[in-house]
Amino acid sequence: MEPQGPQGTITVARALDLPALRRGLPEVVSGEELLDRPVRWVHAGEAPNIAALLRGGELLLTTGLGVGPRPAEQRAFVRRLAERGIAALVVELGARFRSLPGPVVDTARSCGLPLVQLHREVPFVAVTEEIHTEIVNEHYALLRQADVVHRQATEVLLRGGGVPEILRHFARFAANPVFLETPEGHLLYAAGPGEEAARPGLADPLQVWEGLRARRGAEQPEPPAGSVLADIPGGGHGPGAVRARLTVLPVAGPLGPVHRIAAERTADLLAVVLLRARQEEELAARGRGDFLTDLAEGRIEPSEAPAQARVLGFRPGEGPLLPVVARLAEDVRPLGGGESWAALAHALQEELTAVGVPVLLGVRLPEGRVPLLAGLRDAAERGAVAERIAAGLRAGVERAWPDRTGPGAPVVIAGLAVGWESAGAELRHAAEAANAAGGLPGRDWYDVRSLDVDLLLWRLREHGDLAAFVDRVIGPLLAHDRTARPPLVPTLEVYLRHAGRKAETARALHLNRQTLYDRLARISRLLGSDLEDPRTVLALGVALQARRHVH
Repeated sequence: MEPQGPQGTITVARALDLPALRRGLPEVVSGEELLDRPVRWVHAGEAPNIAALLRGGELLLTTGLGVGPRPAEQRAFVRRLAERGIAALVVELGARFRSLPGPVVDTARSCGLPLVQLHREVPFVAVTEEIHTEIVNEHYALLRQADVVHRQATEVLLRGGGVPEILRHFARFAANPVFLETPEGHLLYAAGPGEEAARPGLADPLQVWEGLRARRGAEQPEPPAGSVLADIPGGGHGPGAVRARLTVLPVAGPLGPVHRIAAERTADLLAVVLLRARQEEELAARGRGDFLTDLAEGRIEPSEAPAQARVLGFRPGEGPLLPVVARLAEDVRPLGGGESWAALAHALQEELTAVGVPVLLGVRLPEGRVPLLAGLRDAAERGAVAERIAAGLRAGVERAWPDRTGPGAPVVIAGLAVGWESAGAELRHAAEAANAAGGLPGRDWYDVRSLDVDLLLWRLREHGDLAAFVDRVIGPLLAHDRTARPPLVPTLEVYLRHAGRKAETARALHLNRQTLYDRLARISRLLGSDLEDPRTVLALGVALQARRHVH
């Protein structure tokens, strides 16, 4: 007999294994496969109508005096108990029966009711006290376990985490997907238990949510049986009494009472976090950012991406997609997350609604990055849409942090117009290019294809050969500019940018030709190089680009 049942419950099997009942020499007559039923309470009684006094989940102790002498009465007695939903019927032999009547046994078997006979007399009060003590102890154990989860979630919050981190922590504890939705049923955030906690076959949480939406669309508004739901209060009355709803679905395994208690305490913690302005908006943006990052890193199959994007509200047409990544300047990134990130998410979303195409906008707090996908009608409008998106991103940053000063405009990188098959790779390419573009002259936006050399050099930034190459090719020029004036590196950069055309270079630098010739001659002497030689020009251009990545 297995004494342990579902998490957080006292089962019939566990009750029979306690000393008070074990002294009665219990014998399971029917329902041995049902001994994992939870026992809510213990009741002892001999009344024929005792079923009317019960609520379900009880372990009923009796000597059989109320069972009745006739078979019909005996069958009715057992059937009413089964209909009431008691956990098990325990009959002590001796006072009324030397052995259980056939109608009692047969009815218990047909009704699926665990039936146990005791061959030795036991004090029912001792049985009741012992089982009730065990139930209370289990309840306190549940509360202690829920307290641990709540304390850990609070520590996550104190370490700077927010709602997504709390939800991911709770999903790992429940080993099942967790969802935060608005009272109207719109998804705010989805969290899975993670690869280390998930059981084989656990689907992506967004796929699970899509299935739940389909279920609701089929006029089944409630989540599947065994789900755990907890309302997150909004601090108001009437329609504002519930701000959001926490839902846990039993996809990878069953949910027990401890999950319900922990969900209620987590909901209270989330209510405090969500009291800050626009937290739901930030949360939804972070959820979209997680989706776009998972797509970029290959954790979502291209065939599954469109359905998951629809869950997040992105419904492009049949045209190509435009991946865009904006990297926020270090001096404008909010240090504490919270309201400033919520303000950014709100401002960006409002600005991008004017772009005129479907946009899926996310935020990635750890990297200070804003990824997005836009739906195009055709590839020809790529440049115009990228321009409008870049303008919206700049305006959103200015709106979110109007008091910031200095160079705070984001670096905006637009990938190629692609379909879902290559959208992830293009997002990843754009994200890396955004890192590589730091320090470049300001532009409204960069085509990712124009940054391939910068990206290659950025990937080599930790390699010692890159620093040695820079020092070997332009080291004397850099040393000159640290101690002498005017600096010569800007002259060389403009000269190379104009492909060696001296007249255009002079105009761009606002110099007369002779001054430019003198500077170019000094550069040539310092480097010992011929500025007319194509190989030298190539090496100089690469070295000037590489110096931004060498520290």
